[in-house]
Amino acid sequence: MKANKRTLLVTGGAGFIGSNFIPYFLENNPHDYIVNLDKLTYAGNLANLSDLMDNERYDLVEGDICDAQLVARIFREYSINGVIHFAAESHVDNSIASPDTFIKTNIEGTFTLLEAARTNWLECPNQVKAGFEHARFHHISTDEVYGSLGLEGFFTEDTAYAPNSPYSASKASSDFLVRSYFHTYGLNVVTSNCSNNYGPKQHDEKLIPTIIRKALNGEAIPIYGDGTNVRDWLFVLDHCQGIERVFKSGQAGETYVIGGNNEHNNLYIAERICDLLDTEYPKSEGSYRDQISFVKDRPGHDYRYAIDATKVKTELSWTPQENFDSGLRKTIAWYSTKYQKV
Repeated sequence: MKANKRTLLVTGGAGFIGSNFIPYFLENNPHDYIVNLDKLTYAGNLANLSDLMDNERYDLVEGDICDAQLVARIFREYSINGVIHFAAESHVDNSIASPDTFIKTNIEGTFTLLEAARTNWLECPNQVKAGFEHARFHHISTDEVYGSLGLEGFFTEDTAYAPNSPYSASKASSDFLVRSYFHTYGLNVVTSNCSNNYGPKQHDEKLIPTIIRKALNGEAIPIYGDGTNVRDWLFVLDHCQGIERVFKSGQAGETYVIGGNNEHNNLYIAERICDLLDTEYPKSEGSYRDQISFVKDRPGHDYRYAIDATKVKTELSWTPQENFDSGLRKTIAWYSTKYQKV
């Protein structure tokens, strides 16, 4: 993608990954402008973007990506020529309890954005409007669309979809919609599917923030089942760099999987955090490990995710900068400050 100046619509920019991405992108792209469309549900936190409130290259619009009139107005008034679509309901447990919200936001919301991009950027299928020759729609997805791995193997861009939760099924559906707009209309789209992110600004409900918070508060640290479920962990700022590479240089219509090459099971994560906390904030008695407890596993809990990120590494020269321990130390430092334990 080649463009001297972009006006990007970032959806869900007050969420975890989005609120890390926006400051990163603005700093590294001093001529670009970002409009952040966020519904500001429980998952969005404006405090994560407080440093940008006086930035003249940033605007916040509070609203729903399913609101077609609002989305159309934003495209028109800001002359949007790029979309980076983070906005999604993403907590698996919530999708099990209330799947309807996930279907609406993740599928209908993506459709609404694609339609706005199509009508604003294309005259007709495969004919781009003047001035939008380099406009691009980047869809952010998840490795959970590929289902569950056994003890061996890795997800790649060619892995068959096999979603196992309402959340991952809704994300798979949105991935297919994006694909269809490329093949049917010639819309300039790219998709990236990432592994589990961790780092500053993540919602308290997620695994790593929960472990840190419960440990520091002296509460039981809940681990599903026997704790052997495995995830590939990616530091959020490494992911932001990968997104920028895919958005700027990825091939139209292609998918890129982005992973950290950090496979660890949930029990190891809890124990490693406890060990680091023992060093930084030692208890008067015992170890934080003593607080680990096992709870009933959630329905349909995928056993293992792991990504082979060869494509994005070789084609786009992306390499994660953090190993798991260095990223985890930065994450613990940030949350310890948040929870006022410094």
